[in-house]
Amino acid sequence: MSMLSEFREFAVRGNMVDMAVGIIIGGAFGTIVKSLVSDVIMPPIGLATGGIDFSEYKITLAQAAGDKEAVTMNIGVFINNVISFLIVAMAVFLIVKVVNAMRRQQEEAPPAATEPTATEQLLTEIRDELKKS
Repeated sequence: MSMLSEFREFAVRGNMVDMAVGIIIGGAFGTIVKSLVSDVIMPPIGLATGGIDFSEYKITLAQAAGDKEAVTMNIGVFINNVISFLIVAMAVFLIVKVVNAMRRQQEEAPPAATEPTATEQLLTEIRDELKKS
């Protein structure tokens, strides 16, 4: 089997398409979470801490000199990213928890007993009569 045919077989599997859709939706979700953290969560936190804009909070390691920029540790951006990560991690955890609960529920649910059809009842009666004779 050639490499091209192996790749084609791999690429057209359902899992590959599902993974691509998941990556696209995940990217969009990441953008929404980033906006949530930067635009909704951090401004009130900054206000509560005396008006600090966390995205601008930095520790300067070396001052700017001439044409060289200052060397800084961008602590605020790091804090924003940690909060974004925690929100995404919590959302993924909740999704996995719901999916696992649904799977367990499906596994535990016994198959529903169905009433025999009229034909099945007739065949059962015939079988029972044949056993008697």
